[in-house]
Amino acid sequence: MSRSHRFYSHHAQGFVRVGAATPAASVGDVTANADSSIALARHADCQAIDLLVFPELSVTSYAIDDLHLQDAQLAATDAALARIAAATAELRPVLLVGAALRRNGRVYNCAVVIARGRILGVVPKSFLPNYREYYEKRWFAAGAGLVGLTIDVAGTAAPFGTDLIFAAADLPDFIFHAEICEDFWAPAPPSTAGALAGALILTNLSASNIVIGKGRERAMLAASQSARAVAAYVYSATGPGESTTDLAWDGQGMIHELGEQLATSQRFDLATEIVVADIDVARLRLERMRMGTFNDAAAAAGHPETRFRRILFEHRPDFADVGLQRAVRRFPFVPNDPGRRDDDCFEAFNIQVEGLRKRLVASETKRLVIGISGGLDSTHAAIVAAKAFDRLGRPRSDILGFTMPGFATGEDSKANAWALMKALGIAGDEIDIRPAARQMLGDLGHPFADGEPHYDVTFENVQAGLRTDYLFRIANQREGLVLGTGDLSELALGWCTYGVGDQMSHYAVNAGVPKTLIQHLIRWAIKTAQYDGETDRVLDAILATDFSPELIPAGADGAIQSTEAAIGPYALNDFFAHYLIRHGLAPSKIAFLAWHAWRDIDAGQWPTGFPDADKVAYDLPTIRHWLEKFVHRFFATSQFKRSALPNGPKVTPGGALSPRGDWRAPSDGTARVWLDEIAANLP
Repeated sequence: MSRSHRFYSHHAQGFVRVGAATPAASVGDVTANADSSIALARHADCQAIDLLVFPELSVTSYAIDDLHLQDAQLAATDAALARIAAATAELRPVLLVGAALRRNGRVYNCAVVIARGRILGVVPKSFLPNYREYYEKRWFAAGAGLVGLTIDVAGTAAPFGTDLIFAAADLPDFIFHAEICEDFWAPAPPSTAGALAGALILTNLSASNIVIGKGRERAMLAASQSARAVAAYVYSATGPGESTTDLAWDGQGMIHELGEQLATSQRFDLATEIVVADIDVARLRLERMRMGTFNDAAAAAGHPETRFRRILFEHRPDFADVGLQRAVRRFPFVPNDPGRRDDDCFEAFNIQVEGLRKRLVASETKRLVIGISGGLDSTHAAIVAAKAFDRLGRPRSDILGFTMPGFATGEDSKANAWALMKALGIAGDEIDIRPAARQMLGDLGHPFADGEPHYDVTFENVQAGLRTDYLFRIANQREGLVLGTGDLSELALGWCTYGVGDQMSHYAVNAGVPKTLIQHLIRWAIKTAQYDGETDRVLDAILATDFSPELIPAGADGAIQSTEAAIGPYALNDFFAHYLIRHGLAPSKIAFLAWHAWRDIDAGQWPTGFPDADKVAYDLPTIRHWLEKFVHRFFATSQFKRSALPNGPKVTPGGALSPRGDWRAPSDGTARVWLDEIAANLP
């Protein structure tokens, strides 16, 4: 398959590659600093970096004190900027370099933006620290309030002020803002206004010295600003080589997006370094579009876009395949890091338990009725129910569990269902639905009633519907509440029987939990000893079973009905669902991300403890095949089931499908737009 197709380009998929540079600093050697800047720019060009951020005062060095006011030093700085611009005229990266510049009888601590040999603009530092170890007001004038101005620098007149954002005219969403060091320690960082004016990438040229704990503080501020401003934040602090007369430097470079750290430098490293990551600027734009509060904040601030100057430049992207400098999780609902995964499982489990506990109290129901199949979903619903009853101080025997074997129920799953009910101490019973199903199929004139092996949707749904019908009638009879077991993945795919079927219940406790997370929730319950040893043994056995609805008898070869053979791997379907429901990405971009996440078993991270036997890879044709199936099911055939969804708690930030919550859509919609987009944009 040709990799020249536009599909493989990160630019075509809405990414911008950014770098935080840590050059070898000096003590005021402008020539050496300019040489280092040029060398790093060339290196960045080889890495296809679009935007390269240098530290504060990178041209002059930061810790040179009164030398900032020496005319020879200032003149050398101006000449160095001209040399950097000329030397990088044919290079790809836009450069943000730090320099002290003269204007109108003052000296300003500035960020100088250079693209293709042209100085696009100069942003002065707004807030000058003059406390503890800082004395910047001794040398520099503050830039706060300076707007609409120009500055003569390196032989050209360039826009000057704190009212500048920069945008590529030929690469959508490549829009950035610059602030300098102390600016993002201020209560109201200038980058907030820059973001509200439209910048998606916020940058900080910093010379922050290091003391114990300051690295954590910087990371916290960068993460917080990227989350609050719905943006990316690129931070570059000066490293070794600066004067250590009274201070020391660690060279911390960081790249954050929406509160998540994408990349960070090796601090205290003597080597020059560029920390690189691909920013999903299209995702940031989409997030702002769906987050009304962001626009309200811009309105409350008097619409900063009306006060900012947008400086356009030609970036000249070639849309080549240069890979993807970004980790893409195979399981977006499941963190790779075991500590974070345990935290997420703790929260998810307790959200479900608390949701059910409140519903039991509010409904004043005496009992809970649940169908136990021996599969993952009903198992997880059962352990959530047991914990909810424990917290209420009520006996688990008031949970009425029913296994309801049909024409294809396996002995192993039935045995697991009984073992689970006994281990949990809930009331267990069995209802054989086959006589009732035969009667109904006969009444319908179905060929199966005459002995034919005719296994169509009606054959399956008669069984699924009878099970739910029994549960509701039992709930009527015994003053109970029917607990739904279906999960978020099944709702996304419409893999449930509508109405009198597993789509319906009194409370859908799993409706906000995707299939790929449920497995980890059960593993977490075992790991954290939520139940006793016998329960854990049963849970382990259930985790080892394949996904199957067990509605169609096994074939002559003994193979049981496979859910994933019919609807696709849940790992892929959950991947598709996350990026479509939560982020609204185009399906071709979802395919691009899935290809990078799943094409190579040995690439990237797997969740810690993930079984080696379950590790698989998917090529692009496979991803495309199941993505087309997914969007068809999601948009064209399944919404009516979600529109009539019972109550159930939202669990993951990746979204939920309740018509009263995250997802509202017409039940008679079409998948054509999404299928056409796949056809137009995939190889």
